[in-house]
Amino acid sequence: MTVRERVRSLVDSSWFQAGVITLILINAIILGIETSKPMMEDHGDLLTVIDRAILTLFVIELGMRIFAYRKDFLRDAWGWFDVIIIGIALLPATGPFAVLRVLRVLRVLRLLSVIPTLRHVVTGLFRALPGMASIMVLVALLLYVSAVMATRLFGDDTPRYFGDLWTSLFTLFQIFTADGWGNIAQEVMKDQPLAWVFFVVFVTVSTLIALNLFIAVAVEALDKAGHEEREAGGGGESGQGSEGPDDGPRGGPDEGQRQILAELRSLREEVAHLRERRVDQNVDRSPV
Repeated sequence: MTVRERVRSLVDSSWFQAGVITLILINAIILGIETSKPMMEDHGDLLTVIDRAILTLFVIELGMRIFAYRKDFLRDAWGWFDVIIIGIALLPATGPFAVLRVLRVLRVLRLLSVIPTLRHVVTGLFRALPGMASIMVLVALLLYVSAVMATRLFGDDTPRYFGDLWTSLFTLFQIFTADGWGNIAQEVMKDQPLAWVFFVVFVTVSTLIALNLFIAVAVEALDKAGHEEREAGGGGESGQGSEGPDDGPRGGPDEGQRQILAELRSLREEVAHLRERRVDQNVDRSPV
């Protein structure tokens, strides 16, 4: 076994992945503690040392994966995601780059690339973007038409919420998110008792229908991504797949696949043995 194969076996091992996940979680806790001024005054130096040590381990782990997979790593979108996250963390936190210090928290997002189930969810969401874009256009049209109507209907009585088009758009977006829409409706209804018709129809169409469409598109994309991963066998044997983030876990075939392959080989041997016996029987029965 070559050095590259040993490194690949190491980075694909379950205990190595568990260690990376543990480091990410510890780093996330440290980043949260650093927001406390009393904790930084008492333990700031220690937290800084631990943070830099974890960052060093992240760089080593990333270098091992690049060495193990080489071109396959460069063809993997999740690999590039890790490179960007680590690259941001390596930027200096002083001078003109001081504002980027807050971006260190992005290291927590490495959980998306390390945990297969999270990768599956993110992949499904990206696949759902085209369908969601169509729904967003539909929602934007609904908001615009409703804002024009609301401005004309309620602008004179409640200028606080519907005084002009932009104010109406913001108010309707607030209603769309179900944020205190009942209070807004009741204030409008003080002057126009029948205004409830407009609000009930808008909430029904926007919140109950449009949001459910978003959920339906996302669920369909997640189901499709999972189905394709199952058909592909959960990724290739190379681990760091060559087709992007849809390749599944970084490791090779799982234990279930190995068992299926072993059973298929055993079945093939049994069929070949039966054929040999049948040929021998035909030879014995043939006239001399």
